[in-house]
Amino acid sequence: MLDFWFRASLPVWLGAIVALVLWGLFSAVVALLFMLALLLVVMAYRARQLYKLGIWLQDARPETIPEADGLWDEVFSRLYRMVKKHNQTKQKLAEELQHMEQATAALPEGVVILNEMNRIEWFNPIAQHHFYFDAEHDNMQDITYLVRQPEFIEYIQESNFSKPLMMRPARHEDMVLSIRLIPYGEDKRLLISRDITQFERVEAMRRDFVANVSHELRTPLTVVSGFVENLQDMTDLNQDSARRALNLMAEQTHRMDNLVADLLTLSRLENDQSPLREESVDMSALLGEIYQEGRLLSGEKHTLRLEVPGNAKLLGNREELHSAIGNLLGNAIRYTPEGGTILLSWAERDNQPVVSVQDSGIGIAPEHIPRLTERFYRVDRSRSRETGGTGLGLAIVKHIAMRHQAKLDISSEEGKGSTFALVFPVKRAIH
Repeated sequence: MLDFWFRASLPVWLGAIVALVLWGLFSAVVALLFMLALLLVVMAYRARQLYKLGIWLQDARPETIPEADGLWDEVFSRLYRMVKKHNQTKQKLAEELQHMEQATAALPEGVVILNEMNRIEWFNPIAQHHFYFDAEHDNMQDITYLVRQPEFIEYIQESNFSKPLMMRPARHEDMVLSIRLIPYGEDKRLLISRDITQFERVEAMRRDFVANVSHELRTPLTVVSGFVENLQDMTDLNQDSARRALNLMAEQTHRMDNLVADLLTLSRLENDQSPLREESVDMSALLGEIYQEGRLLSGEKHTLRLEVPGNAKLLGNREELHSAIGNLLGNAIRYTPEGGTILLSWAERDNQPVVSVQDSGIGIAPEHIPRLTERFYRVDRSRSRETGGTGLGLAIVKHIAMRHQAKLDISSEEGKGSTFALVFPVKRAIH
């Protein structure tokens, strides 16, 4: 500090010494005039440096710092180091902020920062998609003005955020969001939105599956238990009545066996994480085998045709392919009226192997086709039960197709029949 004052006042002290010398040589007036001139020069110099400093502070950049000498050079040097350090810190903070924004943008959840007035301070792209925000105009807007659903506004205004809110956004009615508010900092709140549409669908499928399994098993069990009770209560039971009851019980028991077998097959396909055991499958022999099984199932009630070249081969699992194609042919037989025609064929479309089952049956309305591979989904429940179907066949076909990277194509017209085709990738063709 003393050094600073010494250096700052040095021109004045030197000027005072010179003024004393001039006083002794000439007169006091000359000394005073010299001293006054010196002070004016010093003031002008320092005013000029202050002016340059003021101009520089309007746009303080290290590369434009003014040049000076003496004490002012040291002052400007210190300012240069301060500004440079400040810019480095500012750049580092900007980089950290950018990294945070990139990390938050990569989150699978939507993130919105709200202030104490529920105004939006920041949001990531996922939140922008969930709530249809506008990045240019919606900053600092009250979120309840933009998301006007009553349940959302009520949730925002509550003080208890222990449970998330489930809602469907107004502009995305096919989406289900889980929304949670987390208080943090000083009167700040973090709004987290998560798309749980797929979880809701899985949960709905699980509920439907349990309900359908219970329903499907209840009917045959009711029949079997009813006949057992009747047999127990009948004192004059004759052979014909007993045979009829036993035949119906055997039929319903067989139906339950098929249902349980299909459930086990579907469960194995869904949970099997092991790679597919592949081999070269002679499709000519396999389709011929399935064709003979179809003739037995039809009981000569339909005209079955088989079209397959003698050298048809495919890379895949023979057991799973047998199950999938057998299910398609069995469905065609069940849903084709007596006297109808069913064609089981092999062909290649753009070098892709295709196994198709074409029938002249009752056909399927277009609105039902997308849901046919759902478990227990039936276009006509009563007819399906009459024909002995379990409602799981096409679900099994779908999973086997996925394991073979194949696609199940379905085309149908009511009253004119249907075609179910398994389209395999080119890499599975063996020539």
